[in-house]
Amino acid sequence: MDPVTHGIAGALIGKAFFAKQPAPADQRVQLQTRLNSHFGSTARVAIFAATLGAVFPDVDVFVDAFSHDPLAIVRYHRGFTHSFIGLPIFAAALAWLTRLFFRRYASKHGHGSADWTPPSFALLFGIYAAGIASHILLDGLTDFGTRILNPFSKARVARDFLFIIDFVFTALLLVPQLAAWTHQRRDARQKRAAAIWTFLTLIALGAWSLARAAQFPFSFGAVIVASAIFAAVLFLPIQHGNGTQFSRATWCRAGFALSCVYILAAGIAHHAAISRVRALASQQRITAQKIGAMPMPLSLLRWNGLILTRAGVYQSVFSLGGPAAQFKFWPGSPPNRFTQEALMLEPVQTYLWYARFPVTYFSSAAGEYFVSYADLRYFTGDDRPMPFTFYVSFDSDGEMLKYGWVRAQDALGAAPPANVP
Repeated sequence: MDPVTHGIAGALIGKAFFAKQPAPADQRVQLQTRLNSHFGSTARVAIFAATLGAVFPDVDVFVDAFSHDPLAIVRYHRGFTHSFIGLPIFAAALAWLTRLFFRRYASKHGHGSADWTPPSFALLFGIYAAGIASHILLDGLTDFGTRILNPFSKARVARDFLFIIDFVFTALLLVPQLAAWTHQRRDARQKRAAAIWTFLTLIALGAWSLARAAQFPFSFGAVIVASAIFAAVLFLPIQHGNGTQFSRATWCRAGFALSCVYILAAGIAHHAAISRVRALASQQRITAQKIGAMPMPLSLLRWNGLILTRAGVYQSVFSLGGPAAQFKFWPGSPPNRFTQEALMLEPVQTYLWYARFPVTYFSSAAGEYFVSYADLRYFTGDDRPMPFTFYVSFDSDGEMLKYGWVRAQDALGAAPPANVP
């Protein structure tokens, strides 16, 4: 899952379950002033901690940024920081650092720090644990997967329910928080609703533009529907005069519930998709080593069906609402001394540990010999190299020259063909 969605999810969890809520408008000033004068408010620190905890596991990307190893993202990303083994360690450390920071902040700013009073260590530990756990669980729902028991197990958990960037899921997490802010008080609600509606509609337009640039099907009608839903959530409570009756926690808990329902729907859709793939393998009497169905943007109905065999991979992008899938066979190159030599190399072994539906290709140019691997779970449907396509090159004596990822600008001789047999 992308870091922005993780952060939004953390903020939602903090507001829904850990932030103290203000009293109704007619009691707010007296009650909140009395509470703050004696105890301060822990709401802001709770939301901060839940958000930070939800994005913290991705701190491991800095290893990739400073590493010269092309495989750093495979070796280190979604490892110990994404593990339930590491969770209590990081939650405790972050809770301790947070309390230390805000205590010093309070000693420096005095009464001005009342709104940044940290919760108890135990509660703060629980908030960070919830944020980190949300990150681990969401990553485990994608096809990239995550190593939830690292360092005791290298196995990746990948449920294949959600695409790594899912605009609908992100909206379910974000819109309730913006609606809560819009309806928190009666004055200027129309202006706040108009500003938020404009912002969300522009975001939907941006998502549509990005999808078109990436050549993923995304109807402009979906933008219109999304904009209408945003308008209903933001303006209808104003028309009926009941928006302020719902607290921020109520709005955010509704968003949390809807996001869980969406994940359940994704799981049902995944079951239906993989059942189709299994049925095809059975009908065609394909001896499958592995069967999968990967989510495709931007709908729960679109899936990338995959069947791994010894000779190659059967693959098809299909819709659950459409006709039966038509699978294409991607054959691997026949084994030779270079492909056999490649299998002995540690970088290739690391890549194949990570890859789930790899196809091996062999090519040569200008006295250089290339063995490349394309993981068809990242099928894009066009002529560009698939993401995470890996290669190694050899000289005529079978000595490895270099290895790395295939890039779109690579040409034959500088890198292997991307995804064609």
